[in-house]
Order: sequence, then C-alpha cells, then structure tokens
Amino acid sequence: MNIIIVGAGEIGRHIATSLSSAAHNIVVIESDEHIARDLDSQIDARVLHADGSSAQSLIEVNIAECDLFMALTSSNNVNFVACSIAKTLGATTTISRVDPDIQREEWLFDYKTQFGADFLFSSERLTAVELSKFIRNPDSILVEEIARGKIELQQVILSDRSEAVGKNLRDVDLPERVRVASIGRHDEAFIPTADEVLEAGDRVTLFGEPRKLNETVEMLQAGKGKEKPISIVILGGGDYGFSLAQLLESWNCRLRIFEVDDARCELLTNELSRTTVINADATSLTELKEESVGDADFFIATTHSDEDNVMTCLQASNLGTKHCLTLIHRVDYADAISQAGSQLGVLAAVSPREATRRELMRFITSEKCHTMKRLAAGQIIETTVPKGSKVAGNKISEIGWPPGSVLVAVMHGIHAKVPAAEDTLAEGDTVYAMVSSKAKKKFLKAIGH
Repeated sequence: MNIIIVGAGEIGRHIATSLSSAAHNIVVIESDEHIARDLDSQIDARVLHADGSSAQSLIEVNIAECDLFMALTSSNNVNFVACSIAKTLGATTTISRVDPDIQREEWLFDYKTQFGADFLFSSERLTAVELSKFIRNPDSILVEEIARGKIELQQVILSDRSEAVGKNLRDVDLPERVRVASIGRHDEAFIPTADEVLEAGDRVTLFGEPRKLNETVEMLQAGKGKEKPISIVILGGGDYGFSLAQLLESWNCRLRIFEVDDARCELLTNELSRTTVINADATSLTELKEESVGDADFFIATTHSDEDNVMTCLQASNLGTKHCLTLIHRVDYADAISQAGSQLGVLAAVSPREATRRELMRFITSEKCHTMKRLAAGQIIETTVPKGSKVAGNKISEIGWPPGSVLVAVMHGIHAKVPAAEDTLAEGDTVYAMVSSKAKKKFLKAIGH
C-alpha cells in the first residue's frame, strides 16, 4: 500500500515505525525539522520536512496515488485541512486523529463529510475503551468492542439456574438487538442456529449495545444476586481519565477522580454527573489513605507521567486496592509492566500508542475484509457492502446468509446497531459478522465481494 502519514509525534512515530518494516511504501510529513531529521535516521521510509496541510506538499508526495492517508498531528485543524485536501486530490482512504471532544460531538455535526475524512478517532477514547475492558462486567470471561465502541462482545458462562437452560435460542427472551454469535460446550465451539438448545455451563458469546448486554448477562447468570457497585478510583482528570469516566458512568460503579488542577476539577464536576471529583494530589500517600483508596476495587492511573502512574499504582496496591491499571506511554515499558504485573500489583498496563496502532491496522490490508478477533468458533470480520452489491436495498431477512455465519453489527455512517430482520443494508455500510472458517468465503461472496 502507498501510505502517507502527517505528523511524527508519539502516535505518528509509532505507526510509521511499525509499518516501515512491512512491505509498504511509507511517506511521513513532519513540520518540525529536528523531529523529521531524527525520524529519517531511524526508519526505512521517506521523511519529508514540510507542512502536511499544504496542497503543494501533498502533491509532491504523489497524493493522487495514496491508498491510505493518516493525519496524526495533535492539532484538529491541521488534521482536518490535511484530510480535506488529500481526499480532494485523490487519496483513497483518509483518517484523522481528533480530540475526544470532537468525537463526542459527532452526533451534532458531520465532521467526516465536511472535511473528507473516512474515519475519525481519538487516542484518548481508544485508550479508555482498552482500560474499561478490564473493569466492566466482571462476570464476563471476555469483553471486547466493535463498531467504534458502539457494539460490545461479551462471553459469559450460562448458570444452571438461568431460565434460558433447556430452551432453544428462538425461545430465549433476549433483549432487543442482542445476538448470540457462538457457543462453547465442553471441547467444542460452534456458531449456533436458532434451534440450538442451551445447556448449563455453555460459554455464550453475545453481541449488543453495552447497556442491553448487562440485562442479558444478569439473565444468563441468574441466581448470583445483584452485584454491589464496583468502587473505582481514577488518577488524573485529563482527557484519558475524563474519557474513561464517561464510559463507566452508565455502569454499576462508584467513581472518584483525583485531579490536582482547580480549573480542570470545575470542568469535570460540570461534565460528569455520577463521578466524585477530588481536588488533591493522589501521588501523595497521605491523600490516598485519607480517601480510603485501599478499599477500592480498581485504581487506574491515567496521567501523562509514566513514573507517577506506576508508583501511585504500587502505593494503591500496597494499601489494599484489589486491582490496579496504569497508562504507560512508552510501548516497551507497557509490555514489561504487563508481564511483571503480578509481582508489581498491576493488573495491566495500556499504551495509547499501541491501542491506536491496533485500531488503525485494520485499514492496512489488501484483503476484502479485516479479521478483528479470532475465537474458538471462528472469526469476527469487518467488511463493507460494495457498490453494486445485490444485498444493498434488501432486508436482512431476505438475504441468504450461509450456515456458520451470523451478522452481529451494521454501521451506517456513525450509527451502529445489531441488525434486526427488518433492517435494510445499504451500499457503503460496514458490516461485522461471526464466521466459521468454512463460511468466511461464502459470507463475503453473499455481501458482494
């Protein structure tokens, strides 16, 4: 692929370094001469010291032949202008990094259409989603998100007290737009039909909107009783901590955020309705003790200082906090801390750079679909309904889906949902499906690839 990256900051440098060793034609445009020169000496790619939002600069790097254009600077304005010019000049796919505030406003304004960006993302939001996987739904043995975080995958073990035991899927009273995509039973895993009868101990893979999945999990886990709220303490009320709190507020949690900046505390108090904002320095052991952090279920450090994050997690762990999570900006440090987590009292270390890389890698493929995750029963794939596809304009129920496949989500623009029988597919829709190895090619052919 011909790939152009604008911006060689933390995110851009990591993406460029990851891709430079692969069989791609990479060009990086960086406005800071020192950063550009430093990167040029480290990676096998063309690095240009120029303004990435300049038409002249983009023409110089053959933007008309660009398969994937990524504007990854820390400036919304630069990224939007760069994407707009790149798309106009012929770039096939354009991606823009944005502040989390912009992503939260997507329902108010169509930034993508206005600025020619095919995909918007914030590294803060992606990191918050990654951190939240370790916190939410403790009864689930697996939690993942798809469709830009709007649809969630959960795996749960079916309780022998559940009313669903002994019923076929057709007769199980699932919430609207919740889908059972696979079942693991003994040493077997398979994609079920509507006639499959559920058994106690089944490992059930569910897809749905996160809140609705909670209802389903409670039903499948009947007999466990209502879980008490999880106590969560977040260190740092910056964009990472704020994004994480927003994701968690709708869940059964008791949230507290430590933030040392007075003005930021006021903003957090106004924007978060179910979170207690504490104006204090949580790197102080005295403050942690005064707020009884040792009694918390989770302590998550989200500041920009890796050292503060790690050391405060160690303090919280020593005080008795059950689980500690930390944000680590250096990928190699994150890997090292995750591997030594049990010894350090840290459950996991999440790197914003790596979370972003994993998200963007799905655009870097020449295949007709992207494999998002592999499970025992098959793969979760993402693909697009192409122009001229025979399924476009048809209802889900009218399409002959091959056995061993189940459609788990459809994304139209910025709106995503688990499809119902009466929903209609359109050209350009992004579809997500659970497919067995035998059904994958047939499913893609049914979509029109």
